[in-house]
Amino acid sequence: MATDVFSNPREEDPLDVALFQGERRKIIQPTSLLDPKVEKLKDVLTSWINKTLTPDHIVVQSLDEDLFDGLVLHHLLARLAGVSLSVDEIAVTAAAQIHKLGVVLEEVNKRLGLTDDALAKWNVQLIHNKDLLATIHLLVTMVRHFQPDLALPPNVKVEVVLVEVTKTGIKSDIQSEDLTEESLQSPNSSSGEDPIEKLLTLDAHKILLAKTSIVNFVNQNMSSMGLQVADLDTQFSDGVILLLLIGQLEGFFIPLGDFHLSPANHAEMVHNVTLACDFLLDIGLNVPNIDPEDIISRDVGATLKVLYALFRRHKGKHGESAASAQK
Repeated sequence: MATDVFSNPREEDPLDVALFQGERRKIIQPTSLLDPKVEKLKDVLTSWINKTLTPDHIVVQSLDEDLFDGLVLHHLLARLAGVSLSVDEIAVTAAAQIHKLGVVLEEVNKRLGLTDDALAKWNVQLIHNKDLLATIHLLVTMVRHFQPDLALPPNVKVEVVLVEVTKTGIKSDIQSEDLTEESLQSPNSSSGEDPIEKLLTLDAHKILLAKTSIVNFVNQNMSSMGLQVADLDTQFSDGVILLLLIGQLEGFFIPLGDFHLSPANHAEMVHNVTLACDFLLDIGLNVPNIDPEDIISRDVGATLKVLYALFRRHKGKHGESAASAQK
């Protein structure tokens, strides 16, 4: 319900109000920040940023406090889209921070397909002013675009106070605003449940069918190297084929001196699988809840999660057979 805060302003007030006439701001109601779903969304976004930026040794603790100067967004864009921008690494003054944010957000909006900046729910001023609502909207949209497989809590809403300065004073209105929707979830999981964990609860023949489809995808892409996978459960545990597959799919060569082609002990296997996980982070492919030890110990769920993430990322790039295998 709208309220008119200054329905009878003092005589000197109209001059002050006029300076800000037409200005509108949205502020999250403090009680909404206590909502467990809002807290979960913030935690997921924070974890996503930190995992993506692990190679850069950047750790974010607060979404609004740590993103305002453009440093984190600059590195995120570089990791997710391979973009190199001509801006200072560290901007100290407010003017330098605003300039950097302007350059970074312009490129982000371009990558997100936002041709009209006015349609975005964020801008340089809001991010630099540590506006949590704008920051969350920006990060959710980046996740949807760059990493659609990341499961965000569905149907997260907040109560916001919309404040507007008019000729007669300041009016406020309390509204509900969506941060995520059901449609933001993975196409294979409307409830936000991990699709592989859900798969492993199904009948054995369905699990076998999915594993066969992924093995076919792997073999299709490894045939040029003369390699074939017959047993998904065991052949990825030492990290060798996984590393070669990532390099083949992403189009880069991994020097043989960087990993153990014939690992002779557990430590060498750990090195290989850890390197593979680092490469996944480098290309912006975050596979949650994966520990290298899980793959080494031949945990089928962990192996499937990694391969399924690669499968979904590349299924449309390597012919129709990979795409049809999932059906």
